[in-house]
Amino acid sequence: MKTEPQKEHQWLQKLVGEWTYEADVAMKPGEPPTKCTGTESVRSLGPLWILAEGEGEIPCWGPATTMMTLGYDPQKKRYVGTWVGSMMSHLWVYDGALDAAGLALALDTEGPSMAGDGKMAKYQDVIEFKSDDHRLLISQVLGDDGKWHQFMSTTYRRKQL
Repeated sequence: MKTEPQKEHQWLQKLVGEWTYEADVAMKPGEPPTKCTGTESVRSLGPLWILAEGEGEIPCWGPATTMMTLGYDPQKKRYVGTWVGSMMSHLWVYDGALDAAGLALALDTEGPSMAGDGKMAKYQDVIEFKSDDHRLLISQVLGDDGKWHQFMSTTYRRKQL
């Protein structure tokens, strides 16, 4: 059952390192975005997985810790992973793919609707490398109109040691 690293696993290794981030988050529709800042430490779990632990301050919630796992499943030919945050009880399960250029990883997931109506909604996080030391994370929700609506944009910069 041993898995040999694929080129898709190598893509994930580009995330390894120490990062700072600044996010613009739309807490409620129609209101201006709120800024959040923090750090993220990404390490390898062998050559097949990465673990990303974030620390930051979220307006209205206070300090928050997040943990993302990402890997690639050669049998499914899909990226897989999870995301959890200290501010919520939902386990987000990712399923995704790289774009044709190999720069952006779109991760689909499902979770509680931001409307607070008890329903589930479809979400997508897109990780895009602008350079080896600069990446973006765009978070969006699928609206009733069938279109993706961005609610968060996060810019990550690699810490220079």
